[in-house]
Amino acid sequence: MMPCAWIKETPLKLELRNSLSVKLLRVVLLSALAVGVVLSCAQIVYDTYKTRQAVNNDAQRILDMFRDPSTQAVYSLDREMGMQVMEGLFQDESVRMASIGHPNETMLAEKSRPLQDMSMRWLTDLILGQERTYTTQLVGRGPYSEYYGDLSITLDTSSYGEDFLINAVIIFISGVLRALAMGLVLYLVYHWLLTKPLSKIIEHLTQINPDRPSQHQLPLLKGHEKNELGLWVNTANQLLASIERNTHLRHEAENSLQRMAQYDFLTGLPNRQQLQQQLDKILVDGGRLQHRVAVLCVGLDDFKGINEQFSYQVGDQLLLALADRLRAHSGRLGALARLGGDQFALVQANIEQPYEAAELAQSILDDLEVPFDLDHHQQIRLRATIGITLFPEDGDSTEKLLQKAEQTMTLAKARSRNRYQFYIASVDSEMRRRRELEKDLREALPRNQLYLVYQPQISYRDHRVVGVEALLRWQHPELGMVPPDQFIPLAEQNGSIISIGEWVLDQACRQLREWHDMGFSDLRMAVNLSTVQLHHNELPRVVNNLLQAYRLPPRSLELEVTETGLMEDISTAAQHLLSLRRSGALIAIDDFGTGYSSLSYLKSLPLDKIKIDKSFVQDLLDDDDDATIVRAIIQLGKSLGMQVIAEGVETAEQETYIVAQGCHEGQGYHYSKPLSARELTNFLKQAQRNQVSML
Repeated sequence: MMPCAWIKETPLKLELRNSLSVKLLRVVLLSALAVGVVLSCAQIVYDTYKTRQAVNNDAQRILDMFRDPSTQAVYSLDREMGMQVMEGLFQDESVRMASIGHPNETMLAEKSRPLQDMSMRWLTDLILGQERTYTTQLVGRGPYSEYYGDLSITLDTSSYGEDFLINAVIIFISGVLRALAMGLVLYLVYHWLLTKPLSKIIEHLTQINPDRPSQHQLPLLKGHEKNELGLWVNTANQLLASIERNTHLRHEAENSLQRMAQYDFLTGLPNRQQLQQQLDKILVDGGRLQHRVAVLCVGLDDFKGINEQFSYQVGDQLLLALADRLRAHSGRLGALARLGGDQFALVQANIEQPYEAAELAQSILDDLEVPFDLDHHQQIRLRATIGITLFPEDGDSTEKLLQKAEQTMTLAKARSRNRYQFYIASVDSEMRRRRELEKDLREALPRNQLYLVYQPQISYRDHRVVGVEALLRWQHPELGMVPPDQFIPLAEQNGSIISIGEWVLDQACRQLREWHDMGFSDLRMAVNLSTVQLHHNELPRVVNNLLQAYRLPPRSLELEVTETGLMEDISTAAQHLLSLRRSGALIAIDDFGTGYSSLSYLKSLPLDKIKIDKSFVQDLLDDDDDATIVRAIIQLGKSLGMQVIAEGVETAEQETYIVAQGCHEGQGYHYSKPLSARELTNFLKQAQRNQVSML
């Protein structure tokens, strides 16, 4: 997934009401205003107290100043002098009323005037009171200090209140202004040290490319290199670099996942999903231009055996080398892909005639004739089978063309390998028949359509019947007798071979018990095991239970395993064979010579017998290569201390040849065809009578 292109946008305009500076200024000024008001009010309260004290002090000063004259006027009862004292007192504007005299007598002198008229008097009267009265006693000098009367004055507070209000206003305004000025100074300091640097950082942040964040580094602000802002800038730059690294790794991972989802990991070729997308486009163009399109499915022959013979690493090297050879045809291809395992697909676009696809298929087969040179000077030759479908004749969609090409390749392998084959209608019908047969096979065992026949095995030492091989047959109610090479692979694919195999083992052991009870106690029963059975974990337990249930002596049950089945998973097969051997069963390797086993494997496996495949026996008198293989297998068996049995012996000449080479036992139509249990019982009795008559 490619990163989105970065489009530089105009930096966002910050609304003034959302600005951090405006919010900070608002908070600072409001806080300063509140502090200024509180402090100013406290100062005003204190000034109220001081003003009241000033009134008291002035009153005491006036009384002290006029006490002696007042005492003298009272003492001498001089009214004129008393009035002079009154005139002196009223020189002070704050004195509103004054009197001299004894409280119980008529005042010697008194005077009053109205309250001063002031606009703010209502406020000052609340704070200081409207007027305040003070009295001092008039007494004579010692030693008796005789009391003569009182001097009383009443002060009007309006003049003090006026000065107090003026001072209060000045204090309040100056206090608030000082607090606001201090708050503004603090704001400017904060703005200079923090808000302004942050604004610069934000300005640089808007210039960062989200796809390449570390391309634009945040600059270190002058004077802030070592403080918190410097640390923040350094950390932010490291974070941006880390984000870019992680983004790069994420893009690489996404691209890798996308490639893994569309391409084969080993060869680098497109996988099935990518091929389907490419083929969809090719078919659209082919339909529009009315051109044919060929789809070739290439499947390697016996590639699993090559993996087992050499190694899976060698197998991977071969697949890589094969992919390179297929790429050499890219000039003639519209698409090339690996479908999985050992299968590849090629698409040939814009062809006129089917022979062009045939030419391409043949050129691929010809290329495979050249051995692959691998490390360690190994040369390996591959074979392949190719299925071909054509658009529009064989299908008009990607799914149909690929499916039919794979079906054609699979069926071509079953008939004859190392060739190419075009899809025909019979291929589709054969696949349908195959699916119906698989469906019927699931019901064959419950419906008693399966049964066993037995073919005798002859010892060449004394020409006695020493064993029989149990062979599975299927009598289909509509199709008649179905050959084992048709239904056994189907049973292995759908998993029913496990239940069928257990049934075969049970029937064979039951029948062997009957023959032993009839007196044929030396008779041995051979049963074929499929590859799926061999690797099934329950097999040793099943065999051991059957041997005990039917009281069969050791070495009376012989289990035949194919060479290719052994090589699929040699370690698991060896473990199961050892368990079977401990149960008392003999182990024979069937169809020997057709696979890729080696001497080292044979020596490590617990084998008792080698069975020569009938394909080598039937032509050994006419084909020197087959005769050489038969001799080599017999000598190999002898050197490993194993019994050797030849299957497919049909003539006396074949018997004479293999006996001369030292083969121990034989099996085939020369002795008897496969027989039912009743027929084989008669065969055993007749053989026993013949043996007695010969004695």
